[in-house]
Amino acid sequence: MMDMGQLLDIAFLPHPPIMVPEVGRGELAGVAATVKSARELAAKLAARGPEAVVIISPHGPVFRDAVGLWAVPELKGHLGAFGAREVAFRYPLDLELTRAVADAAREDGIPVAWLDEKAGRRYGLAPELDHGMMVPLYYLREAGIEVPLVAMGMALLDRMELYAFGAALGRAIRSGRRKVLLLASGDLSHRLLPGAPAGYDPAGRVFDERLRDSVAALDVEGLLNLPEDLAERAGECGLRSFIMAVGALDGYRISGEVLSYEGPFGVGYLVARLTPEKEEPGRSLLKDKAKPELPLPVRLARDSLEHYLLTGQVLPAPDPPPPGLDRRAGVFVSIKKGGELRGCIGTISPTRSNIAEEIIYNALSAGLEDPRFPPVTREELPLLEYSVDILEEPEPVKGLKDLDPRTYGVIVSHGYKRGLLLPDLEGVDTPEEQVAIAKCKAGIAPGEPCRLERFRVTRYRQERRDRA
Repeated sequence: MMDMGQLLDIAFLPHPPIMVPEVGRGELAGVAATVKSARELAAKLAARGPEAVVIISPHGPVFRDAVGLWAVPELKGHLGAFGAREVAFRYPLDLELTRAVADAAREDGIPVAWLDEKAGRRYGLAPELDHGMMVPLYYLREAGIEVPLVAMGMALLDRMELYAFGAALGRAIRSGRRKVLLLASGDLSHRLLPGAPAGYDPAGRVFDERLRDSVAALDVEGLLNLPEDLAERAGECGLRSFIMAVGALDGYRISGEVLSYEGPFGVGYLVARLTPEKEEPGRSLLKDKAKPELPLPVRLARDSLEHYLLTGQVLPAPDPPPPGLDRRAGVFVSIKKGGELRGCIGTISPTRSNIAEEIIYNALSAGLEDPRFPPVTREELPLLEYSVDILEEPEPVKGLKDLDPRTYGVIVSHGYKRGLLLPDLEGVDTPEEQVAIAKCKAGIAPGEPCRLERFRVTRYRQERRDRA
């Protein structure tokens, strides 16, 4: 029997380089409580025997509309920018788990950016361990934890989307084969004291106390509901990492502890641990927001366009192709935004090895090459609705009496000119209207004769985009 994956613990750790002895030197005593608790927590985590570490850093790749996942063979980094070039780490990435996380997120409608070397160059991102990763990893290594990473940045999605991403992350971990530690890197307010790095604001202390108290009370909803304006005034950098992490505990009874909190230099440092104890679906904050699973053809079309716009690469076709999508057929992909057509392109006859590939490439054509519309942008992705029509073999007909626009699509041909109209379209009620529109699309004049064919489709539709 295959081993089931396990989420062991979630660790909240700050990342001031000064808490690394080679950087802090004489000032290390100023963060003594943080250093002591980081070592204590790391020792406890090491005893749990993690086989992989998922790390979320607010200083990693940050996207407004997607979670950036590093997808290169390894990451390396050092603290040379803080005067300690000798503190240098190199980690292999667990790409199997990274892929599982990406797939789980996409299944739930959360966009991810797959940051392999090509995508990294496209976005101007260097694949490296940022200091938000280096500092917490310093203490894990010191305790003997040196295992492959899944590394990602936070995202600027809304909080429930971040939480939903965490839930997908937790599902991917539990569906895998490894015992995993989830590490959320983040500092709290940067405005605790006059002269603090980001200036002083008394709201910083309030924010830190409320966040610390929410974690200590195991109050996930309290963490999610910290006021936006309070977080903004606090000048924090850890809240989004923490929310992504606690999403992995959705539907679980949890235990935990705050090991320390201090803010000696005007920045708040929290060291804490949360542990999933027992699955209790009634505790899920997402249970009332469950959405029906998308039909596979629709999901494939959506994933294709999102993957291309977020990585610059064509989505690999499933191998082997799923049952039902393993034969050849013409496919049309339609994309709407706000109920209005945003792109529709397809193939009357098959051009690819199977329907799955046909969907992938036609989704890109519909989103990026429909001459009636500008190419879809990344910012529009959350607003799009998709439908996929898989065409049956067309058959010739003698005239309009053999057509029914609700049941059949129509193909009109005259010489090299050829046009198609799908069946069951809003506003197309008669065969005459159907043929007239198809002739217009083909460039056939209204009075010109044409050859008529009809076809049926199997239509898969996404009623509306509804992210958890």
